[in-house]
Amino acid sequence: MTTPATPATPAAPAAAPSRCNVDELRDLFLFEKLSQDQLAWLCEHGGVIETGPGPVYAEGDPAEYLYVLLTGTVVLSRRIGGDDVEVTRTSSRGVYAGAFLAYLGDRVPQVYNNSLRAAEPCRFFVLDARTFAGLMNDWFPMAVHMLEGLFFGSRNAQEAIGQRERLLALGSLSAGLTHELNNPAAAAVRATGSLRERVTRMRGKLATLTASGHDASFIAQLVRLQDEAVERAAKAQPLSPIEATDAEDAVGEWLEAHGIDAGWDLAPSFVQAGLDAAWLEQVAAAAEDAGQPGALDGAIRWLGYTVDTELLMTEIADSVTRISNLVGAARQYSQLDRAPFQVVDVHELLDSTLVMLDGKFGPGIRVVKDYDRSLPRIPGYPAELNQVWTNLIDNAVAAMAGDGTLTIRTSGDRDRLLVEFADTGSGVPDQIRDRIFEPFFTTKPVGQGTGLGLDISWRIVVTRHHGDLKVQSVPGDTRFRVWLPLTAEQEVPASS
Repeated sequence: MTTPATPATPAAPAAAPSRCNVDELRDLFLFEKLSQDQLAWLCEHGGVIETGPGPVYAEGDPAEYLYVLLTGTVVLSRRIGGDDVEVTRTSSRGVYAGAFLAYLGDRVPQVYNNSLRAAEPCRFFVLDARTFAGLMNDWFPMAVHMLEGLFFGSRNAQEAIGQRERLLALGSLSAGLTHELNNPAAAAVRATGSLRERVTRMRGKLATLTASGHDASFIAQLVRLQDEAVERAAKAQPLSPIEATDAEDAVGEWLEAHGIDAGWDLAPSFVQAGLDAAWLEQVAAAAEDAGQPGALDGAIRWLGYTVDTELLMTEIADSVTRISNLVGAARQYSQLDRAPFQVVDVHELLDSTLVMLDGKFGPGIRVVKDYDRSLPRIPGYPAELNQVWTNLIDNAVAAMAGDGTLTIRTSGDRDRLLVEFADTGSGVPDQIRDRIFEPFFTTKPVGQGTGLGLDISWRIVVTRHHGDLKVQSVPGDTRFRVWLPLTAEQEVPASS
């Protein structure tokens, strides 16, 4: 349930508290074990306030009072984007809210971590934060130490486990990136070796042609044809396997008919460069005009080395470009050279994550990008958002088991940006849908998942970015939706 966000209200009670009744406090589960003297102390240092329907305190305000419900109905909510999202609605006497972490002092931010609203006229017992902190430390020192250990230990453990989850994800991505980088790097090395060999042969064939006594006009025609071959190679479009086979057959037959030894070995390079039998007729005509034996064979082989050289240089350029793109995507993904909090283009983050995860998709998974490029840049923590995309995409890939379609959509939704990850996998069963964001809950086999990916994603989206993360699922159509505010909220510490 969502309601419009309410404006901040004063944290202190609007009216001075009235004297409380010891017997009324004794009936509350929160105070039932206290002695008569302790109850009297509470009434002496605290009091009772009455409020009409409306806000009692607002999330983010200084936490100055502990509120204990005596009568009425209250609503606790958290601010997500531009809305207050209802967390709890209760009429149970003795429920408490407000400055209940005051005993931890300045080791945690002493602000209200939710908003409290009275749904009807209510009565509260109130105790100011400093008095409550002193009470806890004086009356229950052992309990305070244990609570401190539980609170900070749990938080530290969560941070350590979260860091471990990030390292595991980084290790998996690093392995995939290494594989992706190795392919173009190996191709570049292989092409460089072949290029050196072709250049050596081309120089040798040119020397042979020059030494054969051909006139200047023949050499000039060959140079013109060489330039034309290079230009065609640069513009050549890939052919289908059937088209390439037919074209190679035609060029091979032409070369064989013109007495070129091992012409079938030259045919693939000519075809790949966009040179057909009709174009080779120009070479034959130039050789015939030269009127010397072996002119056509020498010219064809020299042009063949030229074409090979051009194709190899194109392969090297493509490989180096692929490496550069991968490195750029890795830098974008990791955000190592960027400020932690900045204004970012969500589409750039999504694209870099897809590049990093490309090795996980396999031939059976199709990725569809349905982006609304008109959306504005948004404030956020890009490295952490990339972690969210990684977790959601990784889960989608696992759910599809190597066969399916992953669709990533972006759109505007009032004052928020929506990113949706839709997959055609098996779906999330109804009986576990409410548990998937719980820490350590996983449906993956032992050793294949920590159960923290969605929990961490939820914390990053909701706590860090004041957004929202929800799932909708039926077999064949599972959608994880991430809402992020378009305007900056107050930065949230990483440990929150």
